[in-house]
Amino acid sequence: MTTDSPVLLLAPRVNETSRRLRTAAGLRGLRARTATGWQAPRELLGAPVHVYGGPLFGDAVGRELGLALLEPAEDWLVRLPLTLTGRRVAATTLAEARGLRGPAFVKPPADKTFAARVYPDGGALPGPELLDGDTPVLVSEVVRFRAEYRLFVLDGAVRAGSRYAEEAELSVAPLGRDGSEVLAFARDVLAASAAQAPLPSAVVVDVGRTDGGWAVVEANAAWASGGYAAESDAVLDVVLRSAGPLAQLPVADLPFRRELPEVVR
Repeated sequence: MTTDSPVLLLAPRVNETSRRLRTAAGLRGLRARTATGWQAPRELLGAPVHVYGGPLFGDAVGRELGLALLEPAEDWLVRLPLTLTGRRVAATTLAEARGLRGPAFVKPPADKTFAARVYPDGGALPGPELLDGDTPVLVSEVVRFRAEYRLFVLDGAVRAGSRYAEEAELSVAPLGRDGSEVLAFARDVLAASAAQAPLPSAVVVDVGRTDGGWAVVEANAAWASGGYAAESDAVLDVVLRSAGPLAQLPVADLPFRRELPEVVR
């Protein structure tokens, strides 16, 4: 392999999406390999590498490999209009959220530092002995999603999608009969996002159907998101853009770079 030959590096914990991405990469002549550990392979230093894996893997190898890992802004959901979110959402800190006196859906905006779910009140959240009070969180009104869909977005357009849940239970299937409604709502979301809450050029947006209509669930980093039943080759396009060499990063994506730690070994 020459140093200018692109490589898709997959996290050592293999899942169905990484298997499908490896196959899709091979079909287009892109070399893919699964890491054997949580560090950057020496032989890939200086090569144009793209990665797929969770935040821990991205943080472990990203700086050494010279990567730009794209993720949506922490307050992206907060900046969307109520007509698209279907519930009020606030960006705050864990210390503030611990003062909640009633049920609310609370989640970390990016990393999975604690479980994202409905908490009966602030007292049920992780205490100060587990997480610092300045940990950022999103707090939203409780809404019931009847079905949820994952959309892989590239340059402001949906490239692939899949249903992943029904009635809060895992239920993987192609977009199917709801596809036209999902995509129509997604166009509204992406148009509003471009005007009020920009997204990186490659990202995942989850939307869902509630009793009151359609609503945005959240946005996530494509390089760390499951593909479910979405078409693998299109998912690969989005993943490659979302986690690749910093030297190839479009200027418009600079604000969406994940801050990568310096790993001391």
